[in-house]
Amino acid sequence: MSATLVGILGVLILILVLFLLGTSVGFAMAIVGFLGFAHLVSFDAAVNMVGATLWGTFSKYGLTVIPLFILMGQVAFHSGVNARLYNAAYHWVGHIRGGLAMATIAACAAFSAICGSNTATAATMTAVALPQMKKYGYHPMLSVGAIASGSTLGVVIPPSVVLIIIGLSTEQSIGRLFYGGIGAGLVLTALFIVTVYVLCVLFPHWGPVGDKSTWRQRIVSLSGAVEMLTLFLLVILGLYFGLFTPSEAGAAGAFLAILIAVARRKLSPRSFLNALKDTLRASCMVITIVAGAVIFGKFLTVTRIPNELAGWVAGLPVSPTVVLLIVFAVYIVGGAVMDALALLMITIPIFFPLADRLGYDPIWFGVTVTVITTLGAITPPVGATTYVVAGMSKDIRLKDVFKGVLYFVPAYLVCVTLLMLFPKLVTALPALLH
Repeated sequence: MSATLVGILGVLILILVLFLLGTSVGFAMAIVGFLGFAHLVSFDAAVNMVGATLWGTFSKYGLTVIPLFILMGQVAFHSGVNARLYNAAYHWVGHIRGGLAMATIAACAAFSAICGSNTATAATMTAVALPQMKKYGYHPMLSVGAIASGSTLGVVIPPSVVLIIIGLSTEQSIGRLFYGGIGAGLVLTALFIVTVYVLCVLFPHWGPVGDKSTWRQRIVSLSGAVEMLTLFLLVILGLYFGLFTPSEAGAAGAFLAILIAVARRKLSPRSFLNALKDTLRASCMVITIVAGAVIFGKFLTVTRIPNELAGWVAGLPVSPTVVLLIVFAVYIVGGAVMDALALLMITIPIFFPLADRLGYDPIWFGVTVTVITTLGAITPPVGATTYVVAGMSKDIRLKDVFKGVLYFVPAYLVCVTLLMLFPKLVTALPALLH
């Protein structure tokens, strides 16, 4: 059996067997990678490879950025930042038809900028925004669709754990990926808001007009957004001016989040302990996935699948754009059947060299692929955020949540199309600031 065939078989086993059996993503990739490497090279070499990989991965200073940014988001989550953000957004746009849904998306975008977690954003915004939209007579499909889709912005808007992982995996600048994510995140947020507007034009009863706030109420409500803006600017400007490395930016952001929460007296000892527990749990999961992905990547390297694929595609009588569309189609289908982070970890070693050989900007490719894989967070059968929203919405069925998010799927496709037509939406800011 050729090395390439062994590699293909390994990928199929990983996707069709281990994931379907519910095996942890990180462990699944490590197991397949170890067994495949042992088959192609030798058992002793595989043992040495795993030992060196685990030591090299877990001793990387760059990985400290993951728990630090997660801690920043968890502290913000447990101190109630989300409720204050939503209150500010509501006072500014709540009086517009569909304004509550727009406010929800804006609050999701803002909270995502300091949280970076789809499920955490979905849980908090469901608890905060859904009762308000129900109170004002919003259609359930518009309500849950806005919450579930808006919650996916945490993967695109920095500081994004997914962008950090892509940066570490491809040895690209995390700072440049963050700057690229700002442009893509703003475009996707705007498209979600446009989607709400269009739905309310087509179905006016879906988004009734809310109470109009006074200018005094609007200005006062901005105090709830100041802390989020402060945290975001600390991270982004600190990276821009070279004051922080990415890890130091995460540490500074986590420290400031704690200071703000303590100053507002919104963080009890119990809440802080819960934030630490959630940070530890999420960090262990992500770092395990990274380690498993590196082991799996070593296996793919000896199979020469990335090189064979790149060489085969380079010889096809089609344009690079057609190849790129095929790659994106793989991500759309794959994101619907498996976790987005796992999908990226499996495919980045294969598709990143291919995109590089075809001449695509690595920062643009990393950010655009991130946008595409976020679509998997709302599409069945995985759709993590839809399950969170449905689980917390006792009177709304899961199928109704999926129906609601379908109205927002075109926004993702339009966003990717715009990023392909105008790559500078992603690359301009990184080029300017670096």
